[in-house]
Amino acid sequence: QVQLVESGGGLVQAGVSLRLSCTTSGLFFNAYSMGWFRQAPGKDREFVAAIGWSGSGGTTRYADSVKGRFAISRDNAKNTVYLQMNSLKPEDTAVYYCAAKIAGEIPPTAAHEYRNWGQGTQVTVSA
Repeated sequence: QVQLVESGGGLVQAGVSLRLSCTTSGLFFNAYSMGWFRQAPGKDREFVAAIGWSGSGGTTRYADSVKGRFAISRDNAKNTVYLQMNSLKPEDTAVYYCAAKIAGEIPPTAAHEYRNWGQGTQVTVSA
């Protein structure tokens, strides 16, 4: 059974950093592209960042709203993907989800491309 479990969320003030983790089980992690998405109250789920499977050389993609502030990385030995979030803003407040997709040349940004999802972790940034 495939499981994705996010952690690391919390309530923080604007300007600080957080690192989210997503630990997976039940899948061959190296063969999956991994993505982070977020959903704020009353809004659609939106793409945040993605990283390609091991064979892609770790290609990364970012939403324009987080480029230069967030960094996605993966530790294949730990079956874990991370999202380092720096200079957090109130508009980053959302539930953050990680997602997995079997290998592709370029990690997708569309949520429907991902088959497996975690339950999410809340990130709240106060002004």
